[in-house]
Amino acid sequence: MQKLIIKGKKKLSGSITISGSKNASLPILAATILNNNKTTLKNVPFVKDVSTMIELLKFVGLKIKADLSKKKLIIYSNKNLKTIAPYKLLKTMRAGVLVLGPLLAKFKKAKVSLPGGCAIGTRPVNLHLFALEKLGAKIKIKNGYIYATAKNGLKGNKIRFPSISVGATENAILAAVSAKGETILSNCAIEPEIQDMIIFLKKMGCNISFTGNRKIRIIGVKEFKPLDHEIIFDRIELGTYIIAGALAGNRINILKVQPTIIKTELRLLKKMGVKMKVEKNKITVFETKNLKKINIKTEPYPGFPTDLQAQIMVLMSKAKGVSKIKEEIFENRFMHVPELRRMGAKITIKNNEATIDGPVNLSGAEVMATDLRASVSLVLAALAADNRTIINRVYHLDRGYENLERKLKNCKANIQRV
Repeated sequence: MQKLIIKGKKKLSGSITISGSKNASLPILAATILNNNKTTLKNVPFVKDVSTMIELLKFVGLKIKADLSKKKLIIYSNKNLKTIAPYKLLKTMRAGVLVLGPLLAKFKKAKVSLPGGCAIGTRPVNLHLFALEKLGAKIKIKNGYIYATAKNGLKGNKIRFPSISVGATENAILAAVSAKGETILSNCAIEPEIQDMIIFLKKMGCNISFTGNRKIRIIGVKEFKPLDHEIIFDRIELGTYIIAGALAGNRINILKVQPTIIKTELRLLKKMGVKMKVEKNKITVFETKNLKKINIKTEPYPGFPTDLQAQIMVLMSKAKGVSKIKEEIFENRFMHVPELRRMGAKITIKNNEATIDGPVNLSGAEVMATDLRASVSLVLAALAADNRTIINRVYHLDRGYENLERKLKNCKANIQRV
């Protein structure tokens, strides 16, 4: 089992180029099932979750050529695909369930394993199934699989989600773009990754538009076009490296970004006292002292993302005073806290709220990663800590961060994988 060994307190300086977004790549890859023409994707992050999705699409029957050096995929779908997505390919990655909508739309049936992925709460697929049933699907769950059929094809409908869900919004869109007639989705998730998927679908020939606050209108089409698309940058990776710069940086230039997409995160980090210069496609983070306490709650976009909660908690441990984080998205997302406590953080949890007392002097320890974002919070803590930190189970990290060690080593971090 691989582990990371990090010697902390090294002043970081250099440049980091942000990779393409994992969370945009996964639904866009699922969408390629619908198109029988050539799809070219650029700026693809070759992280473990993306590789698993590529394996799933190949299993289903798509032809995929990957050029890792150019971060490019060329994809051909066809009319003779398997309509099953097996447990072995969904057990490590929740987003695999996104093939359900396009397979059902294209072939009127699908058998898709209930997904696995991070252990950060129940995250049921009930909202995905709710939306597909509204479009006319008959669904049953048996032996750990979702069996979905639509003998006469899917039909457009008005669907209001009872709560905001990124995955359910994506699956509903992917099913509705070729359903008969008009679909109106309301109370949708509007994350930048969903917006990127919609840009992709429009290039493919779909009739889809935002018509109001959290409202999407879709008119089903049957023919799709070949297309080229460049994946949006990864805003969670960007937020992670800004926090790394604030914790341990001298001067870090972060490149290939659109800061307007992370207005909320930048506002809150500036409020904490993080010193940075924000330009059109670049953010420079400077050495930051005297961090201020802050209270944050995680919310659907454009609120503060749950995927940056663990990382900003490390920053809060270095701020003067008592900070608080209320986790409003997932009910089991404080699993990094016991590990941060091992490193000296003063954090208490009550219900869905964490209280962080700072500033503390973090010290290296042997720790265990529990999920993707928790694992990177331990890397951040290790960069700022005295002595040496050993992080076990780093395969979680590989699911969503591309070339993390290389990017940090380029900024003079003392980090190695063994």
